[in-house]
Amino acid sequence: MIKEGTRTLLAIVLLFAGVSYYFIHQTLKGKFKPYLRRIAGLDAIEEAVGRATEMGRPIHFSPGIGGFGSATFAGLSVLEYVTELSARYNTELIVSVRIATVFPVAQEMVRQAYLTAGKPDMFKEDTVRFLSAEQFAYAAGAMGILHRYKCAANIMMGDFLAESMLLSEAGAQVGAMQVAGTTTLGQIAFFVAACDYTLIGEELYVAGAYLSQDPQRLGSIAGQEYIKMFVMGYLVLGTILATGGINFLSELLGK
Repeated sequence: MIKEGTRTLLAIVLLFAGVSYYFIHQTLKGKFKPYLRRIAGLDAIEEAVGRATEMGRPIHFSPGIGGFGSATFAGLSVLEYVTELSARYNTELIVSVRIATVFPVAQEMVRQAYLTAGKPDMFKEDTVRFLSAEQFAYAAGAMGILHRYKCAANIMMGDFLAESMLLSEAGAQVGAMQVAGTTTLGQIAFFVAACDYTLIGEELYVAGAYLSQDPQRLGSIAGQEYIKMFVMGYLVLGTILATGGINFLSELLGK
């Protein structure tokens, strides 16, 4: 026996899944090409890597301090792109990791990116480093890397908390070009103040699709945007109708 309200919820889930599938399918077939507005922070990553190459100094990358979640996965997709650039320009890359479960994934992604680029010898055992599971011990270790190696680029993408300003200040002290992105609203202001470029909120989530221009990812992003527009329209219409005493839409969700 289906509970009251379950049918409507199931119909909405299937509708959203269908919309996402449609746009992914159309993009893969080449019948639809989603447009992503220019994101200056992502365009600046290649500039940061090029600057590190010219100066002969390494790139530091941090995927944040969070476990496996949407922000961490988005950060790792940027890491893959940064690794490809470092292979192209023969520039040393140092990745610092706080979460133990993220470490082997980041390590394998970097290894495979170098292998795909035809430069497997650029991967070394200390390219990806697990520093500490403790938040500020990790921050101290990452700051030490920035100062010890005089990193020319500091790229931070993922979940960050109070250590965001510490890492940004350390990067600024060594003269690194800094590009950061996080969905943690309380830390965005610190990144904006201390970094050259900052990805704000959902800009981080579209980073992988924007950088790779992968049709499947682009189609998925397009489907999500249309779903958001539908939900926003539903909320606006529902508010207007409810103000006039018409509760049709709210009653529909309860059936």
